[in-house]
Amino acid sequence: MIDLYYWPTPNGRKISIMLEECGLEYRVVPVDIGAGDQFHPEFLKISPNNRMPAIIDDDTGISVFEGGAILVYLAEKSDLFLAQDPATRIDTLQWLFWQAGGLGPMAGQLSHFVNYARDPVPYAEERYAKEYDRLLAVMDVRLRDREFLAGEYSIADIAAFPWVMPYRQLGNDLDRFDNLRRWFDAIKNRPAVQRGVDIGKDWRRDAKVSDAARAMMFGQDSETVFKAAGGKRSK
Repeated sequence: MIDLYYWPTPNGRKISIMLEECGLEYRVVPVDIGAGDQFHPEFLKISPNNRMPAIIDDDTGISVFEGGAILVYLAEKSDLFLAQDPATRIDTLQWLFWQAGGLGPMAGQLSHFVNYARDPVPYAEERYAKEYDRLLAVMDVRLRDREFLAGEYSIADIAAFPWVMPYRQLGNDLDRFDNLRRWFDAIKNRPAVQRGVDIGKDWRRDAKVSDAARAMMFGQDSETVFKAAGGKRSK
């Protein structure tokens, strides 16, 4: 049994999709990031970065935080979606890291300024919209001669898909990217993906974010970390 500490965001959905694809038994532990569940002492024991997702594998007692690391762990546990062939394996991992270091952070920043900033910040919106657009084009070019990012369907695709999902909300249009559109539709129609995406879809709050929730999600600094860790600064 896998305990999945989760909230229905793109990073959370990476793992719910993977668990559904692998057919591993799991239970969902909600981590309401707007209410501050990510700072509970019990959660910090397994996720010291104060972020979900995280998992605990009851079979091994191992806990893992960070979406990319969780995907690798689950792929190795299930022997699915991460090839053993060295060339394909490293191809998969480099696209997984590409998502973790590029697509996710850039889309996340764009989402912040489009959806959560109190006042419009045109420079930031343009900056991140252009970078998100560039990264979608990188995927489109990659998919010109292959069905999925590393050839076969893999954890690289599972990681990237939830960050392409909000393309409309982020002001883009997949019909500009023929290869990416084909890839997106193929993944969207997988039953396991649909089940993974649906988990927690009714948990989200109204579009208007309260001041308390905004502060909890976006107002954190070093003092937040030290307070959650027991109120002591390092010496």
